[in-house]
Amino acid sequence: MKRTACWLLVAVAATAMARPAQAQLKDKINQLFIFGSGEDPLFLAGTADPNNPQSIRAHGEHFIPSAVSGNGTLIAFLESAIGSNVTNLPIGSTSGGQTYQFVGGVPQATSTSKGPVFAERAQTLGVGRVLAGVSVNSLHFKSVRGVDLHDVELNFTHENVTNAEFPGCDSLVGGDCSQMGVPTLENDFIQFNLNLDLNVTSYVFALSYGLRDWLDVGVAVPVITTWLSGTSNAQVVPFGGPTAVHFFGGTPSDPVLNASRSVQGSATGLGDVSARAKIRLARGAHTAFALLGDARFATGSEMDLLGSGYTSIRGLAIISAQFGAFAPHANIGYEHHTGGDLNDAILATVGFEHAMAPWATLAVDVISQL
Repeated sequence: MKRTACWLLVAVAATAMARPAQAQLKDKINQLFIFGSGEDPLFLAGTADPNNPQSIRAHGEHFIPSAVSGNGTLIAFLESAIGSNVTNLPIGSTSGGQTYQFVGGVPQATSTSKGPVFAERAQTLGVGRVLAGVSVNSLHFKSVRGVDLHDVELNFTHENVTNAEFPGCDSLVGGDCSQMGVPTLENDFIQFNLNLDLNVTSYVFALSYGLRDWLDVGVAVPVITTWLSGTSNAQVVPFGGPTAVHFFGGTPSDPVLNASRSVQGSATGLGDVSARAKIRLARGAHTAFALLGDARFATGSEMDLLGSGYTSIRGLAIISAQFGAFAPHANIGYEHHTGGDLNDAILATVGFEHAMAPWATLAVDVISQL
């Protein structure tokens, strides 16, 4: 049984890693900021005159992230926030499920319930015992940092043009070009609206093994499928003047100030693999206390929203109790991220399992993260 389960996990991981990604989903998000020709977000192809390189620099590139750090920060934050939420999914309990021991060749249950689902309980499997399982989670992302993904509104500002970039700017406009808003065209901005649909399905293959009565080790191998579709609408808002200076197409006297873009794509592959160990420190008649440590490695593709792109390490203190068919539990811990834009986090989870029947368990978990 142990050997078969191990080979199953290895086969699943190899298959997922060998399968080519269908799309670079982070690039898809970036494409929602590209309108018309060019590969730079917010490049104004209509404003830029291909026969006049100075025009390209003067107006076509004045909103692109390389020219305006704030614009780049907004786009990078949105991509990072979406990616980190997709890849920071809970992967399930190390001990959730039904365990058995064989007595006289007959399997007998050794756990009173089949939970928890996402939380941890302090009980360990016991030396030589194996727990293998598969969990499936399907999620639809509604918001990022409290903002509805169907209505993300951003404003992108103009670069501050100075004499260093355009010698003679002060005398040309009759003002101090080192100040934002001089010349007047620097007051133009781009209104941007994003509508994004994001769906993720994870298949987690987990294996736990009791090295000692008080020590379990395990591995969780997720296979992730991510679907993404989105539309974006952008509008240049001129500050004033008889003719437009910034536009997506047309001419200064008849400008096209609105543009839209749509993308869609999907990817399937190996997610971030987790290795885990749980130590039971104390056990009483009704309660138990344990510590759990796990590391989630950067095995999933960050560009396809299958992995985080960095390793995270988590430590949990676990207390659980058993009162007949009712089993409450609580976890508190800390998670450290070795890279990326995510802060470290304080974790807290409370819940319970209730064995309603030999074939059914009610499991409730409330998961929080600060």
